[in-house]
Amino acid sequence: MRILLVEDEQDLGAAIKRTLNQENYIVDWVQDGTEAWELLADNWKEYTVAIFDWLLPEISGIELLQKLRQQNSFLPVLMLTAKDTQADKVTGLDAGADDYLVKPFGINELLARLRALQRRSPELKPQQLKLGNLCLDYANHKVFLRQQVGENQEIPLTAKEFQLLEYFMRHPNQIITRDRLLDRLWEVSAEPMSNVVAAQMRLLRRKLAQYNCDSLIETIYGLGYRLNIS
Repeated sequence: MRILLVEDEQDLGAAIKRTLNQENYIVDWVQDGTEAWELLADNWKEYTVAIFDWLLPEISGIELLQKLRQQNSFLPVLMLTAKDTQADKVTGLDAGADDYLVKPFGINELLARLRALQRRSPELKPQQLKLGNLCLDYANHKVFLRQQVGENQEIPLTAKEFQLLEYFMRHPNQIITRDRLLDRLWEVSAEPMSNVVAAQMRLLRRKLAQYNCDSLIETIYGLGYRLNIS
């Protein structure tokens, strides 16, 4: 899941991003409203949830939210602010916020509110994604190889391997380019090495090979990769 975090307080933004990364979220963190709008204007559908601070440089969180809703965007938005009066909350909610969290707050409450927003999202993911013999369990962040007899086998994956496999399972039998994977599964502020996709794909395919799934993802030379499901 990809989250856009717009927070200009350096320490708070870094702490939130670090925690969300630990929870296996992909986080694009920016520190002003103008940069946030550059990411959202044409690409808001790439995000599952957005977190806006109210008081931002250049474009405020409220203005950012209003611009987003004028685009008929249904992206769930959590507002962060030190403004705690009833009138402030009404202003934020009327502008189109889905939830409102007053600073200071506990990180566990933030995570709980994000989970709630995910459940209410129009593009809510199911608890499991099944394709062929693979079963991807979102709740426990695990992947299983389904067996006709006996218990399913867990395939232990890192967070990035899980994200890659999920993306391929959501786009079966399609050629996925390196650049597309970089755009969808790496944060915009990251400066990945030129071979990072190839390196991660090798690791993923090596894991799958241990469970006799080595031919599941093929390299289409000069184009990208494809998950083959008949």
